[in-house]
Amino acid sequence: MRKEDEGIDMPKYLIAHDLGTSGNKATLFTVDGEHVKSKVASYDTNFFNANWAEQNPDDWWKAVCLSTKELMQGIDAGSVSAISFSGQMMGCLCLDRNGVPLRDHIIWADMRAVAEEEFIRTHIDTREFYHITGHRPSASYTLAKLLWIKNNEPDVYKNIYKVLNAKDYIAYKMTGRFLTDYSDATGTNAYDLNAFRWSDKILDAVGVDGELFPEAVPSTHVVGELEKAAAEECGLIPGIPVVIGAGDGTSATVGAGSVSEGITYNCLGSSSWIATTTRKPAFDEEMRIFNWAHAVPGLIAPCGTMQAAGNSYAWMKKQMCGEEALRAKQEGVSVYDLINGKIADSPAGANGLYYLPYLIGERSPRWNPNAKGAFIGLTMEHTHADMLRSVVEGIGMNLRLILDIMRAHIDVKSIIVLGGLAKSDVCLQIFADIFGIGVEPLNHLEEATSIGAAVCAGVGVGELKSFDEVDKFVYPVGVFDPAAENSALYEKMLQVFDHSYYALCGVYEEIAAMANQ
Repeated sequence: MRKEDEGIDMPKYLIAHDLGTSGNKATLFTVDGEHVKSKVASYDTNFFNANWAEQNPDDWWKAVCLSTKELMQGIDAGSVSAISFSGQMMGCLCLDRNGVPLRDHIIWADMRAVAEEEFIRTHIDTREFYHITGHRPSASYTLAKLLWIKNNEPDVYKNIYKVLNAKDYIAYKMTGRFLTDYSDATGTNAYDLNAFRWSDKILDAVGVDGELFPEAVPSTHVVGELEKAAAEECGLIPGIPVVIGAGDGTSATVGAGSVSEGITYNCLGSSSWIATTTRKPAFDEEMRIFNWAHAVPGLIAPCGTMQAAGNSYAWMKKQMCGEEALRAKQEGVSVYDLINGKIADSPAGANGLYYLPYLIGERSPRWNPNAKGAFIGLTMEHTHADMLRSVVEGIGMNLRLILDIMRAHIDVKSIIVLGGLAKSDVCLQIFADIFGIGVEPLNHLEEATSIGAAVCAGVGVGELKSFDEVDKFVYPVGVFDPAAENSALYEKMLQVFDHSYYALCGVYEEIAAMANQ
């Protein structure tokens, strides 16, 4: 006798696929928000020609199939209510009419299309472009990459039927339908964020046929049902609803619980971003932040991203913390605990030492690819602890500048935090002191994109009544309140931090010119 025949309710599940840069993470949630388990299948990125980066889309599909089969071991496939996705954004996958890739996928990190970016800028005013798309024109976005293919691979270009991103391709493989969602559409540099349609003005200006882009739909849209062949490859059963989901940035916004106006969060990963939720795009006069379509219908997710938050911490750990690493190995303790203890040994302000976190150029708030990292104010009196603390403070001050841009558009009373750096209480207290508001870590620090995809799936098939039910999955588990004395000090230091960047801009250009000789 089956359990349901005995009157015992069987759990209902949601499968979330997070197609990242290094692999696919398949995660199983119950519709009540319980994280059951995750499985990861990796794939390679081909980096070449200095700044080119491509992936084989067949590797994505193999990773989805493998991770799904492993995920479903011991689980009744008939209990899966829906499948959905979070995926890497701003790529360019060219498919023919039969859905066959015409070349490898050019991923978000590929920056070959510099000439095409300049072409876009010469054919439409940059500020007008920003107010149409919510983004600056950039070589990292889909449109510039597509123009590069048009200019350099005409035989590929003439056979393109649709241009998709990673999650859209997997949805196609599962259902046979070509679609994208609004969030990934706003990552193309070709979508009108005000009218929610492909921008004829931009596409006509640069000479691209709008028919090459798929229909854009809400993130909760059911693309179709899982087809028999795909189900067999994935270890599932046919007929499971497939929901389109959202790009990874937008999925993270949902997974952080930012599903209504004013809820603001900071993702502290290798890069770091501050994002919030608004009813209208937040257009910054200096174009320092950008705007995504939200997964919640009718809402927008303004965002500002810095390049090297966790990256700065990782550089510091590798280059400056050899003693802590050796001691951690000898004593069988966490190297991070030792590093964070050392950071706590230095007072707020690191005895007047500043760190500029521009190790790989900078996006928000600088938008300067030539910016470089630096320690400012170093003296004979400064200690190892001061240098470590200054790195964390430099990350926080750069994020504070982004937060202040957001504050011009929306009132921010507290900020949710997630990501790897959010595991450190020392770092969170420093950030609270610099931000001047409460910092609230979540119960799940590294599951936001998967949670976002699961919630899109649940809402899409009616297992969740609304996005507000994200609080079943994720919620704050405490707060780090700012210390008034430290906040007052950081307020003064922030001005010096900002001035230091501008004082070095000429030097950055000289360094870049020498490197290009």
